[in-house]
Amino acid sequence: MKILLANKFFFLNGGSETVFFQERDYLLNQGIPVIDFAMNHPNNFTSKYSDSFIATVDYQTDKKNSVWSSMAEAMAFVHNRDASKSLEQLIQKEKPNIAHLHNIYHQITPAIIPLLKKHGIKVIMTLHDYKLLCPSYSMIDNDGIICDKCSGKSFWHSAVNKCQSGAGFKSLLLAIEGYWHKWARSYDMVDLFLSPSTFLAELMVKYRIDQEKILVLHNGIDTNKFSHSEEDAGYAVYFGRISREKGVQTLLKAHQSSKTKLPLKIVGTGPLLHEMQEKYPQAEYTGYKIGDELYKLISESSFVVVPSEWYENCSMVVLEAMAMGKPVIGSKTGGIPEQVEDGKTGFLFEMGNVEELVAKMSLLAGNAQLRRKMGKAARKKLELDYSLNAHCRKLFSIYEDLSGGG
Repeated sequence: MKILLANKFFFLNGGSETVFFQERDYLLNQGIPVIDFAMNHPNNFTSKYSDSFIATVDYQTDKKNSVWSSMAEAMAFVHNRDASKSLEQLIQKEKPNIAHLHNIYHQITPAIIPLLKKHGIKVIMTLHDYKLLCPSYSMIDNDGIICDKCSGKSFWHSAVNKCQSGAGFKSLLLAIEGYWHKWARSYDMVDLFLSPSTFLAELMVKYRIDQEKILVLHNGIDTNKFSHSEEDAGYAVYFGRISREKGVQTLLKAHQSSKTKLPLKIVGTGPLLHEMQEKYPQAEYTGYKIGDELYKLISESSFVVVPSEWYENCSMVVLEAMAMGKPVIGSKTGGIPEQVEDGKTGFLFEMGNVEELVAKMSLLAGNAQLRRKMGKAARKKLELDYSLNAHCRKLFSIYEDLSGGG
């Protein structure tokens, strides 16, 4: 069995890359031949297949190009011919049995799926977001409200409402991309979709994917990397992006109005950072932290708050908190209710409800014994349902079933 792994970034750019490299490392450690396909980038990790990687494409950078250059980039955004050409050569040389696709949109593009099928390769795709339903990934509109208008078919809403950061041309391009791949039936050629949450799987089945073509495979986390911490320094913590969809302002409002006055540490950065610092100076803003610094802040906390106001999928923030034995207060949205057992491993609250969040935070802030009990239950749930070893073993079993055991 030879596995081709495709992801546009070959470095740790976000949660999808964490999953990608965890799975890649497992396969390599099992002696399974892995073929990498990605985009060239200065931050890339080493790969013996880097000569086959496609040229760097950055659609986030504003450029003053000619009309023809912009049109050429727009076409490559939907169907990257260079990616298909490079992949064709790689396939002919390496002859993989299975291709596992992760984040391939815009740079590599789903145009590679028909190419893979032409060569008789089984195709698996992990759904890290809502791209098949919403051209701008997130299923939230420009006012921060959850939106299902496009629902995998009516992509014109994206263009009319300028869902891509209020930019008309980019939003139109995303709508065209959605219609193009629906017309080309690119995603119909995927043999199996993997969903990190039941919530996302059900939404995809409702709008876009046949039930028999999707399986739930929760994200995993290395339980040996994180130890259950009994430390409790008496503060709550939020870690992640400081942006509207993450619900940070709801958390800060709740903290401001709470009578317990439990310290709150906000770990991270984002577009709302300076505004939140000015409006809610009572919280401590630590800035962006990674590695040991971040883990120390989590391990010494009393509990973690995940106040998201969009459809979280399978939150790695929740998993890291659980891994360190910390109860989580999370909003009832997306896949969070699958991860947090209300009243057992933490608490759930209605998304955006400041009063309910205050009540849940006060309950945990005033009861150290309850925090310890919930933290132990959270770690146990993680070990049972979200261990990386179990995730990878199930993934390998899926590969074997799809390839006929070859």
